[in-house]
Amino acid sequence: MARKGYDEGCLAAHALDLIGDRWALLVLRELMLGPKRFGLIRAGLPGIATNVLTQRLEDLQAAGLLQRQVLPPPSQAAVYALTPAGAATRPILAALCLWGVQQPGHDPRKFISPTALMLSMSFLARANEAAPIDVAFTLGVEPFLARLGADGFTPVSTPAPVAPLHFRGDGNGLAAVIYGPAPLAMMVQSGMVQVDGDLTLGQRFVDHFALR
Repeated sequence: MARKGYDEGCLAAHALDLIGDRWALLVLRELMLGPKRFGLIRAGLPGIATNVLTQRLEDLQAAGLLQRQVLPPPSQAAVYALTPAGAATRPILAALCLWGVQQPGHDPRKFISPTALMLSMSFLARANEAAPIDVAFTLGVEPFLARLGADGFTPVSTPAPVAPLHFRGDGNGLAAVIYGPAPLAMMVQSGMVQVDGDLTLGQRFVDHFALR
């Protein structure tokens, strides 16, 4: 069937023609911090059917928002990456996150992907005016490196990240650590997350985040 649009001259309707299909914006979210293989995108969207993900990737590629690339040898794996137009949807995700956190009914126990958590932290962080804090994360199979500084929290996806602080766990476990009320040391003791490095520095890092 032909894909339906709104058939309006309104610019908001035009934007929704491009990213308004179910799952489309969340597919872009999963690529916001770096290219990914199909399987890793699928892992970040456990509710999406494989054929629907395939269709969304085709639609977004046709719209010029992402592109399929082949990594150089020895990997030569096929990955999907955002184009500049796709990356420019980041403020839309930020606005939705900042609006959503003010609305009742949010259930933090539901699945949150590692990339979704990193992005929410970047949208909700309180700037650190003291010395910057460099932090590494390994969330499942996804590694990230980030800095918390005067410009806020800036994460990137990168292999084998190294930093004075290294959090290990999964998206939901780290979300409970970052946004929950319990002290970091207690969460580490409970096994919710593992931390390599100074827990005092880790607590100072965690204190810059709140759901507000």
